[in-house]
Amino acid sequence: MAVGSEIRTYFNGTWHEGDVAVMRAADHGAWLASTVFDGARFVDGMAPDLLAHCQRVNRSARALLLEPTHSAEEIMRIALEGCALFPKDAAIYIRPMYWGIDGNETAVQPDGSAGFAISLEAVPMAPPEAAQRLCTTRFRRPTLEVAVCNAKAGCLYPNNGRMLAEARAKGFDNALVTDMLGNVAETATANVFMVRDGEVFTPIANGTFLSGITRARHIANLRADGVTVHEAVLTYDDIRGADEVFLSGNLNKVTPVSAFEETTYAHGPVTKRVLELYWDWARAEAAG
Repeated sequence: MAVGSEIRTYFNGTWHEGDVAVMRAADHGAWLASTVFDGARFVDGMAPDLLAHCQRVNRSARALLLEPTHSAEEIMRIALEGCALFPKDAAIYIRPMYWGIDGNETAVQPDGSAGFAISLEAVPMAPPEAAQRLCTTRFRRPTLEVAVCNAKAGCLYPNNGRMLAEARAKGFDNALVTDMLGNVAETATANVFMVRDGEVFTPIANGTFLSGITRARHIANLRADGVTVHEAVLTYDDIRGADEVFLSGNLNKVTPVSAFEETTYAHGPVTKRVLELYWDWARAEAAG
């Protein structure tokens, strides 16, 4: 990510200061994009759902035909050791990653060998009121038949970059993206929720986008709080008819949406409650 200067890198069995080079020019990941990663957070001594993120990076590796070199529990332990090297008040973005090293006799297919690293970067949490303005995009989410949508894979992100570039060129912050059938999937950077008449709706996980760990946590927390949550097929018109819209992602957990093109939204009570529920759950989990 490298948005800041305070970075530590785990590579070859030890922690290093700074943003360390980990990949060679001939590695499969360097020239054929067999890279996967995950993202977790360490904030106020808490690392919510860290084990789930470590488990997912191993699943992502296998989806790209790579063999994980560390168990999820090992990755979590190493990441927490690294977080302890930062100041106590640092908000840290945790990124474990794998990449292919060698190909088989075809060269294109990786032979399973994988490099491993963890990048820790101090990235402050965005203020809870920091909202985004969304627009449509001509780019769409792929299907499993044409891309590794079942992995958090680096090769998927150039498409997201195109979405963001288009949105920024239109004067917006982010793009609301559809699947190939024209149904809402997510934004270029996060899962999306909408609120209508006190009930919460989110696109059903249909395999075209990564159904986030934080997304699942919000759904569970809301239902435990007595809120009705629907996983449903949603259109742009559904989003336009919403009372509130918010984004769900690991980096900032909850991001309010203030507009979808000409439609505007308030930073409403459900959006605020989702974030409150998340940190209440995180503190309870950390307390054991």
